[in-house]
Amino acid sequence: MYLGKCLCGAVEISINGKISEIIHCHCSLCRKNSGTAFATNGFINAAEFTILSGKDSLSVFSFKPGRNRYFCAKCGSPVYSSNDSDPERYRIRLGILDSAISERPISHNFVSSQANWEDLDAQLPRYDAFEPSRK
Repeated sequence: MYLGKCLCGAVEISINGKISEIIHCHCSLCRKNSGTAFATNGFINAAEFTILSGKDSLSVFSFKPGRNRYFCAKCGSPVYSSNDSDPERYRIRLGILDSAISERPISHNFVSSQANWEDLDAQLPRYDAFEPSRK
């Protein structure tokens, strides 16, 4: 079982199953929706997804008919997406999860659309907190 919540904690979710087809998506839509270089998404079975609290805090945005993106209306965190043509599965943004996951990403997608400042093979320094120069 996986547990997660939005940034403000108003929406809490659980997934009682596996996460499949995890990808790092670099398309312009995912970049705009996440505000980051890419979004890490995976699929879950809709029947194994539960909104534990905060259902009334969810808002929905339909970019295209039948494609719904659910997010917390209070903090803006993406929670999940549904597609009317595939109602048995939801797409989840893995960043909402608090639980460690056992599944791993399988690919970087839409790399031709990646942000021009993103270097997938960068050998940047890595820190456990803010970079040392930050005050």
